Amino acid sequence: MAGGAEDFSGPGAQEYAATWARAVRRLGFVPMSAAETERLLLAHTVRLVGALLAEPFSVRPAEAVGRALVEAHLTEPGVLDWSVRALGERFVSLVLPDRAGPGGVAGRTDALQAALAAGFARALRDRTFSQQERIARSAWQARDAVEQALRDSEARFRAVFTGAAIGIGIADTDGRIIDVNQSFAEMLGYSIAELRQINVASLFHADDAAGMWELYQELTAGKHDSARVEKRYQRKDGSVVWTDLAVSLIRHDDGRPRFTVAMIEDITERYELQQRLRFQALHDPLTGLPNRTLFFETLGQVLRAAAPRHRVGVCFLDLDGFKAVNDSLGHDLGDRLLVVIARRLADCVAERGHLVARMGGDEFVILVDGDGGLTQAVAVAESALAAVAAPVIIGDQQLAVSASIGIVNCPAEETDASELMKAADTTLYWAKAEGRGRWAVYDPERGARDIARSALAAGLPAALDRGEFVVHYQPIVSLLDGSMRAVEALVRWQHPELGLLGPDRFIGLAEETGLIVRLGAWVLDRACRDAEAWRRRFPDAGLVVSVNLAARQVEAPAIVETVATALAASGLPAELLQLELTESAVMGTAGEPLRALHRLAALGVRMAIDDFGTGYSNLAYLRRLPIHCLKLAGPFVEGIRADQPAATADHRDERIVDALVRLAHALELGVTAEAVETSAQAERLRALRCDTGQGRWFGAPVPAEAITARLAGKAGSAA
Repeated sequence: MAGGAEDFSGPGAQEYAATWARAVRRLGFVPMSAAETERLLLAHTVRLVGALLAEPFSVRPAEAVGRALVEAHLTEPGVLDWSVRALGERFVSLVLPDRAGPGGVAGRTDALQAALAAGFARALRDRTFSQQERIARSAWQARDAVEQALRDSEARFRAVFTGAAIGIGIADTDGRIIDVNQSFAEMLGYSIAELRQINVASLFHADDAAGMWELYQELTAGKHDSARVEKRYQRKDGSVVWTDLAVSLIRHDDGRPRFTVAMIEDITERYELQQRLRFQALHDPLTGLPNRTLFFETLGQVLRAAAPRHRVGVCFLDLDGFKAVNDSLGHDLGDRLLVVIARRLADCVAERGHLVARMGGDEFVILVDGDGGLTQAVAVAESALAAVAAPVIIGDQQLAVSASIGIVNCPAEETDASELMKAADTTLYWAKAEGRGRWAVYDPERGARDIARSALAAGLPAALDRGEFVVHYQPIVSLLDGSMRAVEALVRWQHPELGLLGPDRFIGLAEETGLIVRLGAWVLDRACRDAEAWRRRFPDAGLVVSVNLAARQVEAPAIVETVATALAASGLPAELLQLELTESAVMGTAGEPLRALHRLAALGVRMAIDDFGTGYSNLAYLRRLPIHCLKLAGPFVEGIRADQPAATADHRDERIVDALVRLAHALELGVTAEAVETSAQAERLRALRCDTGQGRWFGAPVPAEAITARLAGKAGSAA
């Protein structure tokens, strides 16, 4: 241990270093003793172990080890071959046997192998370059010196040229090969004599030939002094070798190009490793499809390369009910299902050349790039739905699967990848909301409305914290004597940019996000305080305040405590508070919500069913609820019109209202008619013995101050 660092020079590392040292000495000349060699390689072994276990992981130590081997003159080709193979075959199992399993670090050795080989080759190449440069400089600068120095330089170059582990070739400005070393010949599968009869152009890979010859001509024309590229070469047997190619131009004394010296390093294994790693980084490991990263990379390229007015589309697909498959049949079967679906999607668009990618989970996307526009995108979507819908048999399970698809098709110049996918995601949820197992096409206007709606939903919590909500009150008037018996509390949002928003703009959002519980509690508290202020100032009015409760509020465990707290905090008597619940929220209520309704009634609070007649009207169940009033739904009242000729008048709504009023009275319940807009409607309702009315005819929703003024006016007239 040194400075708190972990000691990796244990018996396994020592055994590995000893084996490495024996192999190095067996493979060629080593300019040091056996003990020195083993100590050097033990240090390199410890360095490789540290790199293998380091967090974050880095291959730089392995590159440094490769370079150190060259610096120690351990440059026999067999040394590199043994070192790289041993690092992959026996390193982890010998040095770190407890980490050699599937959960260990053996997977990192591929990267260390490549890095060690790269460091070795680069160091050898750099040394060759350095020696070559020194040789050339010595030859040119000492031309007028003793000829023996020139011969010595040439001898050193020949030694380097002949014994180098990387390929070195010399060619004239026409591309005819003058000489190559043995490594160059073996790399390409030719003999040295054969290569001396070949032009470099014949060695270029067919796909790279034009560009490579152009680069060579620019070099031999003196436009560049050197060039370095990673390129393919064609071996004599037709196979391909990937190389790191560095070419330098050698000039005459007067500056004219004379010949070129090329050094090539075989990087085929490293290139193939890079390709495997790139494939893994850009493809889904479960299905083998392109992943999200590759999809966005390809989509970006398509959008950038698109011609004017070219349209690009995507079909964003999500399996319907996939979570239920995972939950009921297990994730293993769910994964196998995803593999089948992925294969089907790839097959159904294979002939059309469209890209299919897995975005994650059970989401897939198809990139539709062609001249067919929306028609083509719809055809692809229908084909995909049909492919998914076919029964899937996995083991002894037969599964019926469906999917929903959001389609977006638009001019490439009018969008970018993120906006396109955002629109596709939105459209996918439209398809799901419309019944699933179908596709929907993006509508910009609907999308704009959804964006605005989402912005409102996101702003709700902060608006409540900032006190942007206000309560308006609509009078509820006796149809018998015209007196104001109650007011209904209706919340409004005083939006800083959009002005006063009605509940239709945000109540649904509050219910979806769950904020309705907080907002409802605030409205209840505000209404109770205002009602208590009216009671204190106008004790004879007996004004009841009616507050709406959403279904989520009724189901909240603390609803009774919330109401009791509001009453206690305001001082309002319970009998002056009426809670309105929708018919759908209370019909079929059982368990704790039903007990909560009875506990609320026990507090002395009145309760009413709002919009009665439009929901599930179970009359037998209605008798079990602690209800005091029914509020007739507006559509029934709207049907009672005096402006229709008697011959054409439809009296069904009037008969329905009559029946509902009789029913309510039979159950000893009061009846309030909503949406009363005209005096004729008020008269008809009075004739039908409806108790109270509410609507524009009796007054629109107004701030609390207006109700105060109305009560004051009545009190003044009474005085």
